[in-house]
Amino acid sequence: MRIERDSMGEMQVPDDALYGASTQRAVLNFPVSGHSLPPAFIRGLALVKLACAAANEALGILSAEKSRLIQQVAQEVIEGGLLAHFPVDVFQTGSGTSSNMNINEVIANRASQLSGHPVGSRRPLHPNDDVNLGQSSNDVIPTALHVSVAIALKTLLGPALEELAAALEAKAQEFRGIVKIGRTHLMDATPLTLGQEFSGYATQVRKGVDRTRKAVTALTELAIGGTAVGTGINGHPEFSARVGRILTERTGIPFREARNHFEAQGGRDDCVEVAGQLDAIAVSLTKIANDIRLMGSGPRAGLAELRLPATQPGSSIMPGKVNPVMSEMLVQVCIYTMGLANVVVLCGRDGHFELNVTVPLMAYALHESIACLANAGRTFARQCITGIEADAARCQELTDRSLMLVTALNPYIGYDAAASIAKEALARNKTLREVVLERGLLDAATLDRALDPKSMTRPGALPHGSLPGAGGG
Repeated sequence: MRIERDSMGEMQVPDDALYGASTQRAVLNFPVSGHSLPPAFIRGLALVKLACAAANEALGILSAEKSRLIQQVAQEVIEGGLLAHFPVDVFQTGSGTSSNMNINEVIANRASQLSGHPVGSRRPLHPNDDVNLGQSSNDVIPTALHVSVAIALKTLLGPALEELAAALEAKAQEFRGIVKIGRTHLMDATPLTLGQEFSGYATQVRKGVDRTRKAVTALTELAIGGTAVGTGINGHPEFSARVGRILTERTGIPFREARNHFEAQGGRDDCVEVAGQLDAIAVSLTKIANDIRLMGSGPRAGLAELRLPATQPGSSIMPGKVNPVMSEMLVQVCIYTMGLANVVVLCGRDGHFELNVTVPLMAYALHESIACLANAGRTFARQCITGIEADAARCQELTDRSLMLVTALNPYIGYDAAASIAKEALARNKTLREVVLERGLLDAATLDRALDPKSMTRPGALPHGSLPGAGGG
């Protein structure tokens, strides 16, 4: 152990640690979950420190040498180094002060190493006076939250959803000629093609991609520059705008100074909005995963319209059983995401006066959601969607047996007569065609044209000479 000091006095710190006294106090004070803040958040925090150093140098209030050292160490963290030196638990001070001091101390101590000074000497960098120059935990941590989550949405979740959407679109094209029975209320409905059904799934995911973009946009206002309570005390008036420009150059995301720093630090409504977008994405993916596993149910006693890829044995007791494990995995991730979204909502509620005091937990919940959704979506695309096969014969069998083809007879004989035919066919275990011909309502050729399932999948005008029929759900 070595001795380091902070404003509260001396503290023993492990010799091999690059953090200092303030971080060690937090380690001892918060032995709660064993979960540190996500690496993506730490990298975002380092990026903010890099931008702050560059801005302070440009403003002439930080020397070029000190700025170079801060940026060098911050870049090391951004690239994934030094992450073992960020041990503070998620459940810590609600402002994230412990994590802000963690990175301040790591940068200062690593700079000491690089400059040939003893670790803990605060030479050539002081963690507060230099690394934290013009900043407060109260504006740095919310800024790092916005920056890191926006980057994760742009680089992780967005591309994963793009891949899933493309896989679904490819299947929609592959299955465009396969007619199947539709289902509403889990009951037989009129036909559509399997390709049309998959096109709906693809569009849901495409909208998910759009939602990630909207979520990024919601995070582009930054709290940096507000310092302690939003007034900007001890900060340069041009600091925030410069930091925003540097972050924009580094990420390609149009970050800018918050329109109102009191809102930017007192509330976390933007993050609640992002949680809502993640919630909507999770709902979409759940619907898709469930539909696919239901259509793949069987292989002999279920719907069996789809053959899902066999990825692993499904039972420890039933030989040969294969389960829709990829759908089940995705559904569980979506449930988890919905729970974490609610965590973010509750965190957003707990802003008191000039500061929200749940930012570390919010950071954990958002990053965990994004990472899990991205990994699950990509895995589902590769391990399930791309290998799905359609059982065209089974789709035709179920379509031919459906009584809801009778809907196409509405324009010819009216809703009431069509309903009567469907009920009689069901009661007598007859086909629709047999009952219509028995009653002499249509000739065979007209009936065959009317009951052609494929023609029902193409929207168009009513058949020539037909009667107006009633609609319905």
